[in-house]
Amino acid sequence: MSFNFDLPSLITAIGHLGVFAIIFAESGLFVGFFLPGDSLLFTAGLLASEGYLNIALLILGSTVAAIAGDSVGYAFGARLGPKIFSREDSLLFHKKHIERTKKFYEKYGVKTIILARFVPIIRTFAPILAGVGQMRYRTFITYNVIGGVLWAAGVPLAGYILGQTIPNIDRYLIPIVLVIIFISILPPIIEILREKSRGAYPAPSDDNMAQNLRNDDKI
Repeated sequence: MSFNFDLPSLITAIGHLGVFAIIFAESGLFVGFFLPGDSLLFTAGLLASEGYLNIALLILGSTVAAIAGDSVGYAFGARLGPKIFSREDSLLFHKKHIERTKKFYEKYGVKTIILARFVPIIRTFAPILAGVGQMRYRTFITYNVIGGVLWAAGVPLAGYILGQTIPNIDRYLIPIVLVIIFISILPPIIEILREKSRGAYPAPSDDNMAQNLRNDDKI
């Protein structure tokens, strides 16, 4: 997306609070699934290495925003429940995103809350479906905090360290951002290719997803 090519200008314009708002929206609101979370955090980390942002504030605020965003998504899913699956497609909502996230839950269970942090679109819908599937909140918030710290602290820190290590790293920002985008969309691409190679298979049932989420009673 061309939107990503001018991320440095965007980030310097919106500042810390703008970055936090985007991370919050992408983490748990329907409207956030198209936002560039990974590349945004990494680029913000690079800019912090050049003195445009404060790395400690960036990591702390982004982590809080990510955890809070997922919590809002969970509450939204818990309140609406199965009604989410009967919603009509719109500009900001597509059932295919829900189905993709359901399959992700079928494969990884409650660990989805952590793993989804690093997968675009899944990242937005995973906490919502955790609420729909009635995952215990204590378990959800545990995985939510772990995932939030790993993603919202780890990605900008990686950008910061790279910026401190490689002189004039900003010259290579566009290819770096493109690589990050490619890596972030690689898992869904691999899954689509696997589905095609195996042929179509039945979608997982709501009961199976809910059972996976309730298995946390044994954790």
